[in-house]
Amino acid sequence: MQKTAVPMTQGNIGKQIVFFALPIFLGNLFQQLYNTVDSVIVGNFLGSSALAAVSSSGSLIFMLIGFLSGISAGAGVVVARYFGAKDHENMKTAIHTTVAFGIVAGIVMTVVGMALSPQILRLMGTPENVMEGSVSYLRIYFSGSLAFVMYNVFVGILQAVGDSKHPLYYLMVSSVVNLILDVVFIVFFHSGVGGAALATVISQVVSALLCLIQLVRTKECYRLYLSQIRFDLPMLKRIIEMGLPAGMQNSIIAFANVVVQSNINAFGEMAMAGCGAYSKIEGFVFLPITSFTMALTTFVGQNIGAKEYERAQKGAKFGILLTMILAELIGIVVFVLAPQLIAIFDSHPEVVQFGVEKARSAAWFFFLLAFSHSVAAVLRGAGKAVVPMVVMLVCWCVIRVSFLTITVPLTNSIQMVYWVYPLTWSLSSLAFLVYYKKIDWARKLTGWK
Repeated sequence: MQKTAVPMTQGNIGKQIVFFALPIFLGNLFQQLYNTVDSVIVGNFLGSSALAAVSSSGSLIFMLIGFLSGISAGAGVVVARYFGAKDHENMKTAIHTTVAFGIVAGIVMTVVGMALSPQILRLMGTPENVMEGSVSYLRIYFSGSLAFVMYNVFVGILQAVGDSKHPLYYLMVSSVVNLILDVVFIVFFHSGVGGAALATVISQVVSALLCLIQLVRTKECYRLYLSQIRFDLPMLKRIIEMGLPAGMQNSIIAFANVVVQSNINAFGEMAMAGCGAYSKIEGFVFLPITSFTMALTTFVGQNIGAKEYERAQKGAKFGILLTMILAELIGIVVFVLAPQLIAIFDSHPEVVQFGVEKARSAAWFFFLLAFSHSVAAVLRGAGKAVVPMVVMLVCWCVIRVSFLTITVPLTNSIQMVYWVYPLTWSLSSLAFLVYYKKIDWARKLTGWK
């Protein structure tokens, strides 16, 4: 029987990182494609107002789900450490505790998200003409919170033990399901933005169930036993210690983006639609970044667990450089083809103008975005998740929000919203570069044995 759990503690470093990241990349590509299909169908069949309603919900969704995804990432680091050290008993305890946490967190998120959607959207300054659609989309989306959370938990476990292929297969299936349901609900049943949200929820349930079946049926050391799902308090503490900084980092970034979205909302429906269309394009920029940062966290975690410190450092350098190159190449494509790409979602000239301006303000700086995320992933794998959390808090939240609070009222220009991203990417990259060069993060600051 072919093993799906692949230790990354031996063999060719570049080959292992690339071959681990490639299925993640393809999986993220399918996910981004079906998210993009949502926006294309909404924008073309329901109009600019509906696209604005969906777009206004994106930052809020990421703020809540991103927090629990960060906890799942921390749990993955713990699992990867035990897997690399061949400590299967503690690994099993970590897996079952993580699943128990995910179930509780998913239920809480469902209740909170559905109850508070209108209030939060109003705090974001969502225009009244898109409020009804935004609330409908958000509430249906949050009704599937348990599936979203458990999918992230299950994928985190599989990737921590070196299995990045099965999540790809399941995401491909859910992408097809989402595409079919989008067409059925929106085009044939005319169910509006709620139909787009429902299609996403159902497709996520499918992928979560497929991951669960894989974990329950596998014969390998990371098998999930439903009867053993319970909290182990010492292990839960360790998981939260590793995952809380990453979760807070995600939420910090998303909170700042909620502030950014609030500033965009002030410029009207067309600005919301144009910037929302650009955000879907930017999602493709994140594909190599997300893929290699996941690979880097797993690689570093496993190798530090196995006390292969030099190997962890070599892998980190390789992954960071490759991620920066790929992100910048995509940035060049985005800069050149921005008008055509924005028009796919909404061909209204004003919408295209807003989207193109935002795209061309950011595109040349994607290598900085890649560098910040890559170094943060390496540090998380090394058990130093607090460092990227602090850097992101200062650069991507405090400075970003302060910049907008001061400049937008003074200038009344949406250009300030566009340029806040390159500015804060530059500052975080500088901070990470100084830290990475001066600190022996692999040996001295692992923070966990």
